[in-house]
Amino acid sequence: MSDTRNWIESISRSIDAKDAKGFSEFITESGSFRFGNQPEVTGRKAIEDYVAAFFTMIGSSSHEIVNVWDNGEHIIWEGRVNYTRLDGGKVPVNFTNIFYMNGRLIDKYNIYIDNTPLF
Repeated sequence: MSDTRNWIESISRSIDAKDAKGFSEFITESGSFRFGNQPEVTGRKAIEDYVAAFFTMIGSSSHEIVNVWDNGEHIIWEGRVNYTRLDGGKVPVNFTNIFYMNGRLIDKYNIYIDNTPLF
């Protein structure tokens, strides 16, 4: 479990550093990504571009791990993200990520979050 936790911390660091390319490298070339109620994005490069665009809409973020479950095929990350909006306002938001794994890469990345307070 500590390996999984370390791996999630690596994903978290890439997001909080606004490193869209680094983030996308956790996902398979043909993987999919869905952020909240937004349409699914498919393909590593498309995901990188999507996430890079999102990063321009926030000042910063800081992710926390509340809990992690790993059954070998799926990893669930329950967490909290503390966003800093572009106007400097701070917004804490709870989320759950479900990763459908293909080896050590994510084949399907679903984020369950309500970002309404962010915007």
